[in-house]
Amino acid sequence: MNSTIIPDTRRSVVALLIVVIACGPAALGEDPAQPKTAAVRIRATHLLGFEGAPHNANGALSIEQDSLQFQKNGKPAIQVKIASVQGVFLGEQSKQVGGTPMTLGKAAVPFGGGRAISLFAHKKYDTLALEYVDSNGGMHGAIFQVNKGQAEILKNELVARGAHVGESEPVKQSNTEVSSESK
Repeated sequence: MNSTIIPDTRRSVVALLIVVIACGPAALGEDPAQPKTAAVRIRATHLLGFEGAPHNANGALSIEQDSLQFQKNGKPAIQVKIASVQGVFLGEQSKQVGGTPMTLGKAAVPFGGGRAISLFAHKKYDTLALEYVDSNGGMHGAIFQVNKGQAEILKNELVARGAHVGESEPVKQSNTEVSSESK
């Protein structure tokens, strides 16, 4: 009697899988006739330049239809038309993390071991700089800081939607500790 239950169960599982695979797009709610305009949304820090956004504000940088938007949590979005973007430039930045506790920990390590800790106490970021023209014809610039690898995604999406790209290589910067010597 057990041997007849197992084949029936397998048949019903196979039948269920066939139905799910055949109805996959309908089950997920996708409409194949609708054009796909996927919005890109990335967490970013507005460093400076985007008109109406405070400096060093954290929020979401997104591409929605024909505009680039920055929205600070709970605030209205500030936007620029992608067609008005005249230049997109990428850069890399390294920032020391840990704050005061890390600095005190480095000072407490004997025999210069704090330098070794400094090697691992950095986080890398990408910077995205934009040049754009406002509705009055004035030229503006904005700089955003995003997680490593996210700026390239934004740049590619902006270019795909009609933004102009500047002709420069990524700039590598780092915040290194430099001792000041008096001469």
